[in-house]
Parts: sequence; C-alpha cells; structure tokens
Amino acid sequence: MAAEPLKRKDYERKLKKLHAELVQLQLWAKETGAKVCILFEGRDGAGKGGVIKAIMERVSPRIFRVVALPPPTEREKSQMFIQRYIPHLPAAGEIMIFDRSWYNRAGVERVMGFCTDEQAEKFLLATPLVERAIVESGVILLKYWLEVSQDEQTKRMESRIDDPRKVWKLSPMDVESYARWSDYSRARSEMIAATDTEWAPWHVVFSDDKKRTRLNIISHLLSQIPYTEVKREKVKLPKRGKDHGYEDRFAPRHVVPERF
Repeated sequence: MAAEPLKRKDYERKLKKLHAELVQLQLWAKETGAKVCILFEGRDGAGKGGVIKAIMERVSPRIFRVVALPPPTEREKSQMFIQRYIPHLPAAGEIMIFDRSWYNRAGVERVMGFCTDEQAEKFLLATPLVERAIVESGVILLKYWLEVSQDEQTKRMESRIDDPRKVWKLSPMDVESYARWSDYSRARSEMIAATDTEWAPWHVVFSDDKKRTRLNIISHLLSQIPYTEVKREKVKLPKRGKDHGYEDRFAPRHVVPERF
C-alpha cells in the first residue's frame, strides 16, 4: 500500500533540517579538505534534477558543484571514454555532483546506438577498476540510481509537453528513449550487476514520490559521509561606520521597472 502523500509543510520542515546538515557537511569538507563525488543516474523523468536542486538550495556553489556535461566533441570522442570526466572529479574541499556521469556509456549511448555492444562491455569491465583508483585516491564516491515506474514516467513526460518551464526537458532524444523502456531496463540491470562493487556500490531509490525521494536521498548521502560539526564563533554584526560628512544622493540612470 502506497504511503500517504507528504504535506507541503511537513516536507519543508524535514527538508529544512536536512539543509542544515548539508551546510555542516559543507563546512566540514572545507575545513578538512575532504573530497566527495556523487553520481545521479536514471531514466528521463526519474527525478534527478529535482533531487539535485533540493541539495543545492542552501549550500555554496563554490563547494557543492554540479557537473552536467554536453555531448562529447569530435576530439573527446577519440579519447578514452572516461577521460573527459576525470578533470571534474573533486579536489580538496569540493563536493561534485554529476547529473549523469561516465555511466552514459552503459545507458543512453548503448541503448541509442552511440557506441557498440563491444565498447559498452569493455566499459563495464574497466569501470570498477577506475572507480577503485578514484576511491583509493581519497574520494568518497556515492552512486545513486533513481528507479521510476512506467506510469509515473509517462505522467512526468506528458507534463513537459505544454509547460513552457519544462519544454527544454523534452528533446527528440528524450522522446525516443521513452519508447525504449525495455532496452533501458536491460542496460540498467547489466550496468548495476557489473559495477555494484564493495568500494563503489549502487544505491537504488524508487522515485515515484518526488518529496520522499529527495528526503531519502539527502538523508542517505549524509549517513554515508563521516562529517562532524565544525565549531564556529557566533557572528556579531559591528556598528556601521560614520558617514564622515558623506550625503548619499544616489540617483541611478537606469532602474528596473516595478511591474510586480
């Protein structure tokens, strides 16, 4: 039996507490030089964007940084597949969030025919070794797969058709991938079977309930990182300085109209 939908106030109250913990994580990463890398994968409409937006809402984009790479250039196509992702791995004090990652090769590229089955199979063999090297370099690597049902995906994809705020989310590629549900299911299962390792496991989230998905993922990722509270001195605002005879006659030439 499905759980009752979360009320907006209840959701916002729980999210506020998690946001406070994300800020603590941010302070800890900056203080200790920790390196965190979080991957989000899933079908179109699975809710990756909403989760990332919820994470980023109250943190610094200088420490929490989102990586969403465009299609590869001709030069990048000639490189080792994972090569273009390597420069975006975190340095000390950074938390990098990948909105899709090197797993494109095992998912969209394989399903849509942008790589051969042989290339995809070689990728699945090599990736656990690469990820082991990443983890052994000191990176905390978290991988999330958001699993959406067919009915919910259809509902979300249809909602994009006439919504001017979401029209950019419905590319010809998205439409074509929607028709290949079974192909994506097969690719997902093979990908997770081959790359769900002790050092870089996959964490699967059933994502039909958007609010609960966001809360569950943020709560889980916080539990996977050994951060501690960073003590900070309480801030006290100083008195404003004297004007030293300056009279503020600020009169800008160009002012934004107050239409609202």
